[in-house]
Amino acid sequence: MDRASREEGPNVTGTRRAAEAFISNVEKVIVGKRKAVERIFVALLTEGHVLIEDVPGVGKTLLSRATARSFRGVFKRIQCTPDLLPSDVVGISYFNPKTSEFEFREGPIAANIVLVDEINRAMPRTQSCLLESMQERQVTVDRETIMLPRPFLLMATQNPIELEGTFPLPEAQLDRFLLKVKLGYPTPEEEAAVLSRFQQGNPLEDLPSVLDSATLMELQKTCRQVFLEESVRGYIVALTRATRVHPDLKLGTSPRAALGLQVASQARRPCRAGAMSFRMM
Repeated sequence: MDRASREEGPNVTGTRRAAEAFISNVEKVIVGKRKAVERIFVALLTEGHVLIEDVPGVGKTLLSRATARSFRGVFKRIQCTPDLLPSDVVGISYFNPKTSEFEFREGPIAANIVLVDEINRAMPRTQSCLLESMQERQVTVDRETIMLPRPFLLMATQNPIELEGTFPLPEAQLDRFLLKVKLGYPTPEEEAAVLSRFQQGNPLEDLPSVLDSATLMELQKTCRQVFLEESVRGYIVALTRATRVHPDLKLGTSPRAALGLQVASQARRPCRAGAMSFRMM
């Protein structure tokens, strides 16, 4: 097998078609944020979780909902507040008097795509209950382990400006996010396009699905087979190690970050030719 064939890997054309279909579909709602949408698709291909951080009103929740509508799977939303309990997220075991047995009622974490809106408004105890699901794709309730549906992607939003009544995310949780996405304000032309597009209604309501679970899981397998040169792997190692010795950095990236950068690089290749910059957590 020659180098070009190894780099392309199997079924790359199909992955590129799926990427373009997904990105074009989301762009029916989200205007002028193609790079952000591309990164969301990379996260879908890698099951790597995404933290969308920006000021209010720029489309963080809308982007998450457009992603969910474009994917034919189970979507659930968790609105974080200080009184949100871990049981409100993972579920609860309760005694059913009709059957005289304990039964498990699953929480909203049991979905393919979970939107955790304003994650930094949840108490640390509730934030911690997400750690197991983000890493092991499972939850443990009363000594019973329940596997989450696959594929599984957690998308969280937070506002970096308003800090009153919020709780900073711990490093253990930040490390479980593959990407941090920022949207920024639109240009004047983009903002005019947003006003025009939403003038007669919300286009999200009529957004079709273009990707299902079975197809996505096949695309995930394809991306893992994309050829990765040793020089790229060496660059990833050098980059992560440099963050651990730099005098201006308090904490360097983890081996999990290196693994995430590798799989994201593989997923990025079929999506679009050229380089892509990632913000590692």
